[in-house]
Amino acid sequence: MNRRSLLLGAGAALALPVVARAQAAQITGAGASFPNPVYQKWAEAARGPTNIQLNYQSVGSGAGINQIRNRTVDFGATDAPLSAQQLTEANLLQFPTVMGSVVPIINVPGIENEQLRLNGEVLAEIFLGKITRWNDAKITALNPGVNLPALAIAPVYRADGSGTTFVFTSYLTAVSADWRGGPGSATSVRWPVGNGARGNEGVAGGVRNTRGGIGYVENAYATTNRLVTVQLRNKAGNFVRPTMDNFLAAASNADWSVPGFAANIIDQAGANSWPIVSPTFILLPTNPQDAARSAAVRRFFDWAFTNGDNLARELEYIPLPDATKTAIRQAWTRQFGA
Repeated sequence: MNRRSLLLGAGAALALPVVARAQAAQITGAGASFPNPVYQKWAEAARGPTNIQLNYQSVGSGAGINQIRNRTVDFGATDAPLSAQQLTEANLLQFPTVMGSVVPIINVPGIENEQLRLNGEVLAEIFLGKITRWNDAKITALNPGVNLPALAIAPVYRADGSGTTFVFTSYLTAVSADWRGGPGSATSVRWPVGNGARGNEGVAGGVRNTRGGIGYVENAYATTNRLVTVQLRNKAGNFVRPTMDNFLAAASNADWSVPGFAANIIDQAGANSWPIVSPTFILLPTNPQDAARSAAVRRFFDWAFTNGDNLARELEYIPLPDATKTAIRQAWTRQFGA
């Protein structure tokens, strides 16, 4: 073999990785910030074994719903499930990926993580502007022996259309008649008091940087940023901490037989149930513009269902039951074929 042949052979060998990368399937998604940490972990871990490159933008559930309706991404992501009618009208298939929990976070000098106790009624009055100082009698009554300062409460909420807001306000609606008759539950509500921030990241930063701050985030953001969380009184009347065991206690009550897999896990019964747990959902077109990219989306989440549970648990998300994963795969087959 001459020198020129050797060089050509070496060049071809060097080109192989470039070709392999160029042939990787590219999929795009946008929406909920609630599951963003686990989607990014899955994307990193799945890239090698699936040859699928995921570009996921954490822009909030409202924006995710709009983008998939406009078909500017391959899938949308939302924590607020669409109704059967909405799914039909938009030609969308909805399925859950994991469950997560929403936790109140606070910045009160002298108060340590999980030291403060709150209940749903007090939380609602704080975000309604009826309770304005941390040493209010209703808060001190729940916290005997805790030295609470006469510090103004500074609520922080999501300014963007948000599934985390939907989950949090669904809880407030379930436990407070005043909230139910006022702002109610939605991805975006009219907040009576406080300051808005974009994304779970924005709320986490807003509370961390504000003395007297209180907000709500998906638990992974509280854990990774080492934010101060609280105990909540649950439906059984017990104060519970935001722990994986208590999230699992609530998740065990999920009923996945409802249309669109839209299980409601808010304020569930059980001595140890954390009261704010919810699934998060993917919206996939039933009439995809690109069948190959749609199939790649399903392959990605199929990989995640098979291989991603431990990564989810590391971030304190709750994997779906195996029976639910099987039902989702069956729904894919009914809609798209084998």
